[in-house]
Order: sequence, then C-alpha cells, then structure tokens
Amino acid sequence: METKLHNQRPKHLNLFKIKQPLPAVVSILHRISGVLLFFPGIPLLLYSLQMALQSQQSFEALQTCLSEPMIKVMLLISLWFFLHHVCAGIRHVLLDLQIGIALPQARLGSRLVLIGGVMLTLLAAAVIW
Repeated sequence: METKLHNQRPKHLNLFKIKQPLPAVVSILHRISGVLLFFPGIPLLLYSLQMALQSQQSFEALQTCLSEPMIKVMLLISLWFFLHHVCAGIRHVLLDLQIGIALPQARLGSRLVLIGGVMLTLLAAAVIW
C-alpha cells in the first residue's frame, strides 16, 4: 500500500501550474511590491531627491528626464507597487484584527485591494499625464 502511494505522488511541484486563490495572489504581490519598493525604489528616490536639491542645472535635468513618456510609465508602475502595497497592508492589518477572516470576505478584500490599487494608479496617471 505504501509503495502504491509513493509511486502516485508527484516527483516535483510545478508552482506555475498550481492555480493560487486570489487572496494568495494578493499576498504574494504584496511581498513582491515591498521588495521592489525597497530596492531599487529607495535608491532611485534618494538619487532623484539629490538631483532636485543639488543645483538648478541638476533640477532641470531631472525635470527633463521625468518628462519622458517611458520614465512616466516606469513611475506609474512604481506608483502601482506603492499603492498596492499600502492597500494590501491595510487589508493585512484588518485581517490581524480578525476582520474579513472568512473566505467570502477574504476574497472580497483581495478584489478590493486589486481594484483599489489599479483605480488609484489610474487616477494618478490622469493627474501626471
């Protein structure tokens, strides 16, 4: 019996073929966005701040750089990382307070995090562009 079970088990798990539930996807995206905000996010932010405060010429160079469409797209992606991370962080705090623990509420909260992050990013894109 034990040998039959052993032969039926998968040799390895392909995590890309396993369909994750929405709360798991939001949690994974929360972690990834946090890592990307830390690096390269913080060094780029500090370098931009240094350029803005160094001299008039470096400030104008920063403005020229930030007016490029590709840079604006990268800023919007970074902004989505930040907004998703904030929304998911609020969701995690609510889960720690035992709010939204049941599966239907957890799924709704995950949808709200995804929709909220995207909507806030689109609102910021309308202001930036």
